[in-house]
Amino acid sequence: MIYWFTGQPGHGKTTLAKALIGHLQSQGIEPFHVDGDDLRALTANADYSRAGREANIRRAQTIAHYLHNQNRVVVVSLVAPYRELREEFKAATGLTEIYVHTTEARGREAKHASDYEAPLERFIDIDTTGSSEAASLAALLGKL
Repeated sequence: MIYWFTGQPGHGKTTLAKALIGHLQSQGIEPFHVDGDDLRALTANADYSRAGREANIRRAQTIAHYLHNQNRVVVVSLVAPYRELREEFKAATGLTEIYVHTTEARGREAKHASDYEAPLERFIDIDTTGSSEAASLAALLGKL
C-alpha cells in the first residue's frame, strides 16, 4: 500500500504522514516514509522549476513503487503540484491519495507552489484548518 500525502507546504502533509506512521507502527506495521524535503536534501535538488519539481516527484514515485513491489507499506509526503503525474502514478499503483489543505497561515506561504493542482477524483480530502494533529489523524483513519 502507498499513502501519498499531497498539498501546499505548511498545510500538514508531513505532520499527518508521521501521525499515520505512528498509528501503523502501533498496529505492528513498519512503513517507509518518503518525504519531499528529505529527498531534495539527499539528492541536492534545490531546483523548484517545473523540471526540478518533476524530477523530485519521479524520484519519490520510483522509490515508492520499488518499496511497494517489495510488499512494504509506503507513506509519501510531497507537494507534488502536478495532477497528471499524481494521476498517472495512482493508475499504475492504486495508491491512496490524501489531499491535505488549510486556510490558515502557517509560515511556509513563501514556498507555496503557484501552479499546484488540487486532485479532482479518487482522493481523501483532509482540511487541517483549526484541527489538531490527533483530530486530523482521526478524520483520516475514518476515511481509510
